Amino acid sequence: MGLTTRPSHPALAAVGRSLTINRDRLITKWADWLVERTTQVQSLDRSTIERHLALLVDLVIESAGPLRREVAELWFNACDTYGRTAAARGLAAGEVVEEIQHLRELMIRELSEVIAALQARQSMAVVLRLNRFLDRGIAHAVVGYTDVLVEMLFNKRGVVLDASSPGDEAIRARLAQLEEELAAIKQRSQTT
Repeated sequence: MGLTTRPSHPALAAVGRSLTINRDRLITKWADWLVERTTQVQSLDRSTIERHLALLVDLVIESAGPLRREVAELWFNACDTYGRTAAARGLAAGEVVEEIQHLRELMIRELSEVIAALQARQSMAVVLRLNRFLDRGIAHAVVGYTDVLVEMLFNKRGVVLDASSPGDEAIRARLAQLEEELAAIKQRSQTT
């Protein structure tokens, strides 16, 4: 199977470059906010949370580039995993949505100057594309979250005893798998 790469529109490429430049700052701000607000609930260690956030930000960056079609399915899988992890962290469904919405807020702040410098038509197209991408990710995160709850109900005959599965090791293993898939897509794109 070959990769389908499409040249990015210059406006979308500019957004991708800006996100790449601000990647680490976005991840740190998002992780700080997330860890601060979830001190009352069971949580993964910060390094695992940052790995997951980094994966999501990297996929958003790639969605602005020539691999956007190739990373779409991976984005859905990563967001589904994010929702599943949120269930393991003991969050409510609305909190899953809120956490990904916070990425949108951070991106708006980081990209405001780049988007304001674009022509109105271009900036609108870029904003709509990014919003659609994030909205579809939120939908998949909620599906992943809901799937875990349904599985727990069926496995425990309707009695929710423990919201801690999947375990930390299973979460890290799934993250590693998703990271490898992204690296493989990037590698294949360099050889074509």
